[in-house]
Amino acid sequence: MTSSRKNKTLYIDKEAASALELVKNGLLYPVTGLMGKQESENVLKTGLINGQTFPFPFILAPSGQKNQELIESLEKGEEITIICEGEEYATLIVDETFQIDPSERTKHIYGTDDLTHPGVLATRKRLGSWALSGEYNFINSKPNKNKQTIDEAKNIIGANHTTSLVMAANPLHRAHERLIRQTLDTTDLLVIFLLKPYANTNLSFEIRKEALEFFVNNYLPKNRVVIVPLENSYIFAGYNEIIIDAIVARNYGCDRLTVGRNHAGLGMFYDCNSNKSIIDRVIGIDIEMQIASEYVYCDKCTTLVSKNTCPHGQHHQISYHADSILELLQLGILPPAVLMRKEISSFVLSKLLPNRFRNLGKIYYDLLPVEGLLEEHTEKDFYLELMKLYQTTSLT
Repeated sequence: MTSSRKNKTLYIDKEAASALELVKNGLLYPVTGLMGKQESENVLKTGLINGQTFPFPFILAPSGQKNQELIESLEKGEEITIICEGEEYATLIVDETFQIDPSERTKHIYGTDDLTHPGVLATRKRLGSWALSGEYNFINSKPNKNKQTIDEAKNIIGANHTTSLVMAANPLHRAHERLIRQTLDTTDLLVIFLLKPYANTNLSFEIRKEALEFFVNNYLPKNRVVIVPLENSYIFAGYNEIIIDAIVARNYGCDRLTVGRNHAGLGMFYDCNSNKSIIDRVIGIDIEMQIASEYVYCDKCTTLVSKNTCPHGQHHQISYHADSILELLQLGILPPAVLMRKEISSFVLSKLLPNRFRNLGKIYYDLLPVEGLLEEHTEKDFYLELMKLYQTTSLT
């Protein structure tokens, strides 16, 4: 559809745009479009769309005084142009406009409307008090090639089961590796949805993706693993995150979803004299959800073990906290190889702190064994060789 700047214009950000794209690509089914007031109220009341779980209404309610004034002025059947990052993004034929309560909206997503919660605060800044519904079409639509990539990978190996993992890998550490291997061991094809958030992250998506690709290409049967970027908009946040993950994974063609036991959204609640998790609330989504073990390094077992199988107490176990490992990297410290594969930590450090050495060649030849030949060495090479010295035990 060709747009016209004579239309009234609504302004949205990339985060809202990504959610609209998920719906158009069929990845949030049973959601098929923007919801009006009545459908929104039904979803809030039942948590269902056509007998399938969906945790909150899918609406478009962008913030901003100009947006609010526009939405209030719209009439049914009117065409508007949606602008994203200064460019014409889509057109929409108005069906309905209605007021919403931003506080209630965030409560349904996060389970709280407390503004001290960082996710709540960020989402409230993006939410207006008026929503609109209607059929929308992208001006320059781009096909989603990820589903085609997954289907091709299935066909090549004749996959009967396709399992998904959703992770940030910020950074990729040994427990992630074990979880990936364990999941791959029980399926034909593994799809890793690598989160691509809109907020600034400590490690960019490009660094995390390259690290994950290195692990897959060098240490796994790479024809059985597909990495798919998953733009992590606010609808994936809060205690409903696992439900949205399951919906997206199923619509991508996965029949299983593996969730880590320490997943932030895997909360427990008490209902009808029994403990249940958020997974027990899922209805009508044809996907098997599995909760994986939590892995730790045990200094008695001297290996990476599941907490379910290790007989030793917490005082013998090292947990894998990504934020603490990342802090070491940000300080320029190589994490021990037991926490993070040296090839990956060396790569990440070289990206986080480029050109940190005044004379890399000199320090390389002063501290490390060489064969006498003058060669070019990168910072990644230096970190790798330095880790070998760390692992030397003859004097310890």
